[in-house]
Amino acid sequence: MVEIKPPSTYALKGGYKIFLAGSIEMGVAEEWQTKVAQVFKDIRDVFILNPRRDAWDSGWRQSIDDPAFMEQVTWELSSLENADLILYYFAPGTQSPISLLELGLYANTSKMIMVCCPEGFWRKGNVDVVCDRYSIPTYENLDYMINDVVKYVPIWMGSSKLVDSE
Repeated sequence: MVEIKPPSTYALKGGYKIFLAGSIEMGVAEEWQTKVAQVFKDIRDVFILNPRRDAWDSGWRQSIDDPAFMEQVTWELSSLENADLILYYFAPGTQSPISLLELGLYANTSKMIMVCCPEGFWRKGNVDVVCDRYSIPTYENLDYMINDVVKYVPIWMGSSKLVDSE
């Protein structure tokens, strides 16, 4: 597994790309992305596209004219487009408006999508209705979703050679 974060550029040919969409609110949302990446540490040919930037600056203007902000948003949009699987985690106590926007962009596409939206997420009802309408698998518990992802990624990749045996 290779984890890729912004602002890193990448050109991936082959492998299986998983984008980690969902709650990032600094200081509110747990770093769930690390938990997901950890379960893939011994699986070859998996690339984790993690939008949680290590050097985030909350002073960036939310404007197309701010080069750093534009770079972040462009990285996320490109990574969503390149992903084979998009995982969403809507953490209780967060709002995650950009993740809601991204779910809206991809819900009715052929992208493989899985969503974890526990009780306590402020728009859980909306997420549940969208997922139901577009037959997107949903989970109330992050660990359950992670277990299914680990189980199904080798099947989706069409290979049983993914786990390193060193």
